[in-house]
Amino acid sequence: MNSPSRSLPVWMLMAWIAVLGFFFAQVEIQIEGDAGWAANLPTWRIENHPLLNIFWGGKPLTGYHLWIFSFMALAFHLPAFMLGQFSVKLEARIIGSVMVFWIIEDFLWFLLNPAFGLSRFRPESVPWHKHWVLGMPVDYVVFLVLGGLLIGYSYQPKRKEIHHGEHGDTENTDGDVL
Repeated sequence: MNSPSRSLPVWMLMAWIAVLGFFFAQVEIQIEGDAGWAANLPTWRIENHPLLNIFWGGKPLTGYHLWIFSFMALAFHLPAFMLGQFSVKLEARIIGSVMVFWIIEDFLWFLLNPAFGLSRFRPESVPWHKHWVLGMPVDYVVFLVLGGLLIGYSYQPKRKEIHHGEHGDTENTDGDVL
């Protein structure tokens, strides 16, 4: 198995995540139209709950988003499951990729949606994103930073560990396997 530093280059991973974000943004534009955050979908919603501010950026929790977020998290884990591989660095790469994916997808939803576009990407036009900073939802900053840190960590080279053999000799072995 390749180490994180010898696997898919980070720019290729980011490009693939952007492609996935583009395709899923298109799907959501077809599903939601001009009514973002599942406003007109036949789904349940929890509008007000203290945990929504902590875990959901103050946005309502909808059945649509709960199931689609869960589905995408499972889909991103599929390759690791199929290969029967797990490591802390692999999980960091998967979780970081999911975080970056959702930000790219969400921004592309606005950019590509004929009902929005970049001109309507602002707090007064997007009531479901309740907290903004630097001209973007706070979620974007938080998820991009955390996702970037997780992906960066996953690409750090393995540390060499020194093991002492049964005769007092030493040998170098790799630590975490991605």
